[in-house]
Amino acid sequence: MQARVGILGAGQLGRMLALAGYPLGIECVLLDRDERSPGAQVARFKAAALDDAEAAASLAAEVDVVTVEIENVPADVLRAAARHAPVHPPPDAVAAAQDRLAEKELFRSLGIPTTPFVRVDTSHDLDRAHRELGLPLVLKARRMGYDGRGQRIVRNAEELHGAWSALGEVPAIAEAWVDFDRELSLVAVRGANGQRAFYPLSENVHRDGILRISVAPFEDERLQRNAEERVDALMQRLDYRGVLALEFFHANGELLANEMAPRVHNTGHWTIEGAVTSQFENHLRAVLGWPLGDASPRGHAAMVNLLGNPPPLDALLSLPGVHVHLYGKSPRPGRKIGHCTIVDPDRRRLLERLAALTNVIEVSLPNPTPRNP
Repeated sequence: MQARVGILGAGQLGRMLALAGYPLGIECVLLDRDERSPGAQVARFKAAALDDAEAAASLAAEVDVVTVEIENVPADVLRAAARHAPVHPPPDAVAAAQDRLAEKELFRSLGIPTTPFVRVDTSHDLDRAHRELGLPLVLKARRMGYDGRGQRIVRNAEELHGAWSALGEVPAIAEAWVDFDRELSLVAVRGANGQRAFYPLSENVHRDGILRISVAPFEDERLQRNAEERVDALMQRLDYRGVLALEFFHANGELLANEMAPRVHNTGHWTIEGAVTSQFENHLRAVLGWPLGDASPRGHAAMVNLLGNPPPLDALLSLPGVHVHLYGKSPRPGRKIGHCTIVDPDRRRLLERLAALTNVIEVSLPNPTPRNP
């Protein structure tokens, strides 16, 4: 009998989950507001808002399991769906990732190091954050922020209250500034009966809060082990099923947890061509209770996001070894409309090919962005 997976959200992650399901005979049914969304172009689609508990329950009634491709689905909607079908990851895990303060407190409760932070609910809290954390600091809305949204860098005291005002004076969290060496992330998956698989650490480059490039594996046995231990602790505490990503700052030789994502993750897109089993296939295997696939890398891999207006397709396809994934989205400044991956057994050659790829992407943009130093 064909397995059926209901997915709340039909963005590019839902699209790639559906595509990963086809070879295994999995039917994915996606729910989202916009019938033109990336996932709706490749799989069965139901039109409804992600906060519509009745629609989520209706979806759950016709599938074997429900999952999410975006963490902003309200927890009560997930609980409504759970009355009709299993929901993985569990609603409490998704809820923990929706609130930056709850997320940081969860990390601390498990002994996972983070940057110092202060809860901000009032202007007095802002002044306390200034005293305790110093400047610069990063002010973040507690909810509904991603890809750099809902964040302000505060460099001097004069900017402090204006930054909170710009966020709408919503409940926030102030974090101490971290002079990190690099950003790393670990994508992991936990299946039925606690089976786990860990992908290698990837090194990530962000600009303006948006991921631009990931390169994997970042080969450091000690950091890999530490990252796996921390993600494993999270998955056990949350009774987790599915893919979980944890982003870190690498500073002074140690890992500081920044944020987690209870879903497949942009820094794991390289796994489609670069791992034995992609994060998307492994997520589906996990939520269905099937055996997990091998998460080992197939050499070295790089992923580059395509933002705004992409270069001509033939310019990308003319580069050796480049795999292009377009999401069916209309161009818009800063919008992720696709990504490219490269896989090579030799890291030096991979980086040469990556440089050629980023050159083609950047010179094709109206305003070329500076290279990461």
